[in-house]
Amino acid sequence: MSSRSLKTEEYFIASEPYYQPLGQEVQVFEAAYRRQLPVLLKGPTGCGKTRFMEYMAWRLQRPLITVSCHDDLTASDLVGRFLIKGGETTWVDGPLTRAVRNGAICYLDEIVEARKDTTVVIHPLADDRRVLPMDKLGELLQAPPEFCLALSYNPGYQSVLKDLKQSTRQRFIALEFSYPGADLEADIVSREGGVARELATQLVKFAAMTRNLKGNGLEEGASTRLLVHAAKLIQSGVTATVACHTAITQALTDDDEMIAAVNELSASLF
Repeated sequence: MSSRSLKTEEYFIASEPYYQPLGQEVQVFEAAYRRQLPVLLKGPTGCGKTRFMEYMAWRLQRPLITVSCHDDLTASDLVGRFLIKGGETTWVDGPLTRAVRNGAICYLDEIVEARKDTTVVIHPLADDRRVLPMDKLGELLQAPPEFCLALSYNPGYQSVLKDLKQSTRQRFIALEFSYPGADLEADIVSREGGVARELATQLVKFAAMTRNLKGNGLEEGASTRLLVHAAKLIQSGVTATVACHTAITQALTDDDEMIAAVNELSASLF
């Protein structure tokens, strides 16, 4: 007995997500989708990669199945496994298999966090074969034209142990993401955080200061996501300095000296 049906309705994005293009990424993704090419999103955390995928799924009217990758993610977690239910052995599809069967977009977020032996399972899907080997079922699942495979990772976290192998990355069309320009980022923070444009501009200036500290005490500067978090706190009545401290500074570092230095930066603006 097997369990393979999927109610795809829950994976459709019902309303248009707010997304402001940084360049030609929308047109390139659409072209890649039409030509059945897999896509790799590169960029720092919190810069809008996931929001972009939600926007494209809505735009293309395809269900979006997202997998947050982690160290313990196995090939069986992606493909599926046999489970005992009510005394019967039942096959349960994993998210990757569900996406292939239903012509969905499968988005593997932060792929380098997954085990290297896990990423190999996507190779046949990411080249001209577009097949998913299902060894436990003895099947070779052919992806329909509507299926799309997308990965994301943060190049800033690359290391000898956590890097994307050339055998994987050279199968993909690559889109590079970064933080928006100051004006556009202020527009995003103002709209998403529900604060005045002037305040959003100050938050963006603060973010730029923290980003200048990358490699000099901070692993990463403040992301657009963190700015929106701070804006939402401010909009709810929290003072700007407290909002910056809790939503941004404390999220960036645990080092007391760096916390004090970043707090001084926010105090200079607010």
